[in-house]
Amino acid sequence: MRGLLQRAAVQRQRNLRRSRKLWTHLDNVCASSKMQPAPPPGGAFFRLSTLDCDFDHGLLRMTRTLECCVLFADLRGSTGLYESLGNAIATQWVTQSISMLGQVVVACGGTLVKTLGDGLMATFGDAASAVKASIDMHEALSSSVLHPSSVAAPPGRALKLQIGLAYGEVVEMAGDCFGDAVNVAARLLEHSGDNETLATATVLAALPAYERGQFRRLDHLQLRGRVEPVEVHILETQQLTDMAATTFGDIMATPEPEGVRLIWLDVNQVFASSSMPVILGRSTQATYCIDDTRVSRSHARIDWHGGAFQLSDLSYNGTYVRFTGETEVVTLRRGTCTLHGSGVVGLGTSPSDPTAPCVRFEVLRFAETSRHPPSQL
Repeated sequence: MRGLLQRAAVQRQRNLRRSRKLWTHLDNVCASSKMQPAPPPGGAFFRLSTLDCDFDHGLLRMTRTLECCVLFADLRGSTGLYESLGNAIATQWVTQSISMLGQVVVACGGTLVKTLGDGLMATFGDAASAVKASIDMHEALSSSVLHPSSVAAPPGRALKLQIGLAYGEVVEMAGDCFGDAVNVAARLLEHSGDNETLATATVLAALPAYERGQFRRLDHLQLRGRVEPVEVHILETQQLTDMAATTFGDIMATPEPEGVRLIWLDVNQVFASSSMPVILGRSTQATYCIDDTRVSRSHARIDWHGGAFQLSDLSYNGTYVRFTGETEVVTLRRGTCTLHGSGVVGLGTSPSDPTAPCVRFEVLRFAETSRHPPSQL
């Protein structure tokens, strides 16, 4: 036994000496300007600013710092598929969808870092490729060729895709990536609605000027785990707008509304479609602040899409909508619905609870806007 331990110790020292020699060589390589990587087409590049080595039981583990665009994608609706289709078929459906999204990443010049059950993480050397990949992912998921030919999607059970993009320095180690851009891109998924792509201002800054027009500025959002809010933009393309219109029906057939009135306690405000989005939340930085502990800091968001006001839940406790004249309560958990007529929105609790923090709403055409609050909803 003692002989085995001695031989193992000798071998460990040999491995350590070899690793130190290699580390010295790599350090010299990094110091040489002649070894800087050439930029790919488009002018953007992975910036190799550091290259280091760690020793773990005599094995060499390399790390490097890259400047890149990080993409997180997440599928929603898979839980309902498992309930309605069964484990075997639902697993086939989700697995094939994730595989397809991974193929899009590679086709757009990205690196698939890892898959995450119902989602994936990828990196791109330039922001334009990441944006193109996000658009192609949405289009691919909406195509019927994604799904097994023997499986038909049950009504209301289609998978929805959310994407978060952030640009900055990340540390690559052992096949994974770490850093602020990684954390921000992942946290954006918590604020994304169905079939939406959210991106930080750093992504837009890294895009050519002509591509920035695809985005609309939302607001500074408070992301979980961060002290400072992050400026966020939403990707708006004709394809994504068409998806939203298909999801919510033919919303262009009636005259478009022009504004929405929100009332909570004595706070009565009217927001025009041009002033969207409106963030409802407990944070003082929210567009419409509801000071109640059951309300998340950024709880819900009202957007203007395809000629309609759409309410998206961003919270952990859910958002609940009851339209005037209806008894049914629409439950949104990271989902979206179109606001029409009037009604109440319960934040964190159903409007059926008399103590719930509820915001009354009324969709308006300004020619018909009343100077007084709407009647009791």
